[in-house]
Amino acid sequence: MLGIVLPAIITAFSLLILDWLLPGITIDTVTASVLAAVSIGIVNGVVKPIIQLLSLPLTFVTFGLFSLLVNGFCLWLSSAFVPGFEVRGLVGFLVGPIALSFLSTTFGHYLLEGRTPASLPEA
Repeated sequence: MLGIVLPAIITAFSLLILDWLLPGITIDTVTASVLAAVSIGIVNGVVKPIIQLLSLPLTFVTFGLFSLLVNGFCLWLSSAFVPGFEVRGLVGFLVGPIALSFLSTTFGHYLLEGRTPASLPEA
């Protein structure tokens, strides 16, 4: 259970920091941040693989740069489902997913200290 909840908490915390750092991402409440983290997880798990598969030729031609647009679209799509979470402008659309990935990975590394989800204790 902790292997599912902890990444969502890390993403929610990262989103709150991005709200403070980036002008293109706005989060109204902590609840909106948690709901946005869950929404991002669902969109990245369900919608993103389909979009990546359909856009594979374009990603190949652009040497992977098109995947930045796919990530931005997925972040924007998540914001469409969560009231109080807004992604707007070029900064939010392109820099937001990169910064979110960096922060989530960094916090996850330091919080999990090299443990894999399989090695986390069950609650």
